[in-house]
Amino acid sequence: MTTVIPPMPGRELTNPPKDGVSNLRFSNHSDNLLVSSWDKSVKLYDANANVLKGEFMHGGPVLDCCFHDDSSGFSAGGDNTVRRFVFESGKDDILGRHDAPVRCVEYSYAAGQVITGSWDKMLKCWDPRGASGQERTLVGMYQQPERVYSISLVGNRLVVATAGRHVNVYDLRNMSQPEQRRESSLKYQTRCVRCYPNGTGFALSSVEGRVAMEFFDLSEAGQAKKYAFKCHRKSEAGRDTVYPVNAIAFHPIYGTFATGGCDGFVNVWDGNNKKRLYQYSKYPTSIAALSFSKDGRLLAVASSYTYEEGDQSHEPDAIFIRTVNEVEVKPKPKVYHPTSQKFSSTSVV
Repeated sequence: MTTVIPPMPGRELTNPPKDGVSNLRFSNHSDNLLVSSWDKSVKLYDANANVLKGEFMHGGPVLDCCFHDDSSGFSAGGDNTVRRFVFESGKDDILGRHDAPVRCVEYSYAAGQVITGSWDKMLKCWDPRGASGQERTLVGMYQQPERVYSISLVGNRLVVATAGRHVNVYDLRNMSQPEQRRESSLKYQTRCVRCYPNGTGFALSSVEGRVAMEFFDLSEAGQAKKYAFKCHRKSEAGRDTVYPVNAIAFHPIYGTFATGGCDGFVNVWDGNNKKRLYQYSKYPTSIAALSFSKDGRLLAVASSYTYEEGDQSHEPDAIFIRTVNEVEVKPKPKVYHPTSQKFSSTSVV
């Protein structure tokens, strides 16, 4: 009898976080990977060499992190702080504070600012070139309709997704008010928003196994392009189980995107042709975060239970680094075939 060896989920990073992974990000300049966790740490890895290069401890869980460049980064803390850390020296300082846990942090290369969103219903912009302390670094604060759950940047555009299914679109050059105020086209709570690399719109995922593809162009023709589709679901014995879609990551070369859900699966989609390109073998537990490397050659996958079924025993938190094959992420040329299957999409009205 032959032994079937299950497909490898990727190379597992050594020294993973000791609690849930809140996010992970590849650098725009190298294969360095930044990982934030509920274990109060931000860890810096060389993902290619599988080496832990640094660790920064916080006063509470860390809910997000991002790179400034290959020498420094920023974090969003459950202790209400926005921190900056310098990798080589191992030093960190407090850039500023919110009045509640900070859920999201992004660095805008276009504006030269750090942008944070918090459960205090505020969006804040910081100038990291200033000395430490909120009075020196805070350059703007903007009230949001509800708690901020996810933010994403492309060029000068900023998309802010909050509780209550609100979505605000800003132009970073004029933050006085949103350029667009929208409502999510999905019926349930937003989990993740990510802008298209080409700057034409954004993908938004919900807790109810759906992704919406949205466009900034408000003309009738522009809005006619938007749609939503079901994913991260399973049907057994006539019963559907629907899983939250926690993560979206766009491939930097091809513009296709990966989604990760609480079902432990990572799917790759061609949004233009409305097709699923690939499904990776199931991971040990929920997919908490995803990130492609700058050249799209690597995909970092956080297999980390997100407590969607409450406190229960679960597989250890782990980070896998996949080598991406072109066939998994490159759009296939359109060939008409009457039996070809597109994924289940619904027009968004």
